[in-house]
Parts: sequence; C-alpha cells; structure tokens
Amino acid sequence: NIMHQNGVEFYEIGKPNTDRNLRLTHFNEVLNLDINHLRDVWYKTSYFFEKHQTANNLAEARFSNYKSQDLHYRFPEEFNGIHSDYKTDKRPKAAIIREKGVNGDREMAYSLYHAGFDVKDVHMMDLISGTEDLSEIQMLVFVGGFSNSDVLGSAKGWAGAFLYNKKAKQALDNFYARKDTMSLGICNGCQLMIELDLINPEHKQKSAMLHNDSHKFESGFINVEIEVNNSIMLDSLAGSRLGVWVAHGEGKFSLPEDVNTYNIPVKYGYEDYPGNPNGSNFNAAALCSNNGRHLAMMPHLERAIFNWQWANYPMDRKNDEVSPWFEAFVNARNWVLKNS
Repeated sequence: NIMHQNGVEFYEIGKPNTDRNLRLTHFNEVLNLDINHLRDVWYKTSYFFEKHQTANNLAEARFSNYKSQDLHYRFPEEFNGIHSDYKTDKRPKAAIIREKGVNGDREMAYSLYHAGFDVKDVHMMDLISGTEDLSEIQMLVFVGGFSNSDVLGSAKGWAGAFLYNKKAKQALDNFYARKDTMSLGICNGCQLMIELDLINPEHKQKSAMLHNDSHKFESGFINVEIEVNNSIMLDSLAGSRLGVWVAHGEGKFSLPEDVNTYNIPVKYGYEDYPGNPNGSNFNAAALCSNNGRHLAMMPHLERAIFNWQWANYPMDRKNDEVSPWFEAFVNARNWVLKNS
C-alpha cells in the first residue's frame, strides 16, 4: 500500500518458505535448490583450509556438526527482562583486577555497575605496591583478555605476579580467608583462578586449564546449559539453556578427580565439537567452589547481558532490557548486601 500511495512501481518476485528449498521460476523453467546441500558446498572451502589448521580431526567434526548444533534457548520461567526490577539504592563495593594485556575490564565494570555495584579499578601494581589491600572489597573479579600476551601460557605470568610479590599474595590470601567475600574469574581470569587453585584447594589433585583440543583459538556464540547448582551467581538460572560468547585458546578444564567432587554449574550445550569448543572434561564450561562463593567460567557472560549482544536472541523477547545473564550479577550484589 505504501508503494502504491507513493507511485513506486514494484514487482513481487518471491516469498519465504520453511522447507529449506529455494525455488526459482523463469517462464516455464523451474529450478529447485536444496539450501542444506548448498550450505555444505559453500562451507567446504573453509573446511579444506581448516584441515591444515586444526588438530585431532576436528575440522571434520566441525563440518559434520555445524548444521546440527542449532542455537535454542530455555529461559527461567520468572525472568521478565525488565532492568528496573533489579535496581537497588545500596551499592556494595566490587573490584576488578587488571594485569597487563587484559581487555575485558570495561565490559565487566559496566555489567557490575548496571547491576548495582560500586566498581573499583585495581591494577596488579596497586596490589604489589601495597596501595590496595582489598580490605574494603567483597566482590572480586578477574577479567578476560591475554595477560602478559600469554607468553608463558594463559594467566601463568599473572599468577606469578600474585605468588611472587609478598603484598599482593597477602592481600589475596586475606580476601579468600574472609567469610563475607565472593569472586568471579572469566576466561583469562578463570585460567588465573585455576592456576592459583582458588576453586578446589581441598583437592589432592590440582585442576588445570589446557590448550583446546583443536590446538587453535576458538571464538563463537554457543549454547550452554545451567545445571542445578549452589553457585551464588547462577543458582537462580538452574535449568536454563542460554547463549554466550567464547574466545579462548586454553579453555579445556582438566579435572583429574571424580566428577562428583566438582561443582560444575555450567556445561556446554553440546558434547561434541564445536558445541564444546575445547574438549573440557565432563563438558564443563565453569567451575564453582563447594561453598558457592567463587566462580571460574570460560564463556563471557558479561558480553551477553543485553539482547542486542546475542548473536541469535529469541524473536518473541525483543523488548527485553536485559538478558538472563544479568541476573547473575544481581544475585552477586544481593548476596554481598546480605552479608555486609
């Protein structure tokens, strides 16, 4: 009608269908094109390149699985996506720890601030020099990135900055000895927490973060399942299936003890590559301390707190102001306020 009203000449050349078939008609000639087949044809060039770049025959696995690992979600029943429902007048203190080369501090700071935290920026030099001791901090976050360019391996140099500097080590030990604190490590920060053995210090066999099975950097938007868990940040999301970004080269959880000894709140949405992008034991995407206070997670939940940040957000939820991941930060704020 708009075209007609404005005198614009147009021709209807087609309409969408749901049968994965593109049908072209030219006079009496009809051409039917199988979209799934042509998608494979298009993708095959990338597959041939990837065979030279990817270990353990995972190029073949990606080519076989990319079309069957579709993104689909299961949101918490009570989630309404309204940001104002999460607001508070009280702002507890959170600190973001930075080291040379990290790059996720701004996104994390915004996520924490948006959820109601007063966010403090703390560089490792502040801890090493003693100008910051974390005594007023209740929520500590180690952010993602590539500290020290991963020269010694992911987060190895960052861990050394804590272990071999007396004041930084003392500030960290004092923080984790308190009962009113909680912490979060994302990606590089997750690797740091595992390297420092902050999640399961009671275990005889130490967990580790290893190179992805593909032996290459993995970056993409994937599904994860939130398991029944006692994580302060994630317990309210249990039973959800969400979308999230991953971007890491050493994201494989190596968990040498029995699965029942670990608190695994998040698992990858598919066990096979690339749905599980790194080959983690027990399909683990995150690890939480048994008391629920300390969470180490490889995927970047702070990069998916808004619907426009998702690669594929549900069409029927286009009015959401925040995504379910935002609730994790609110849960942290509420626990800190309760335990202040």
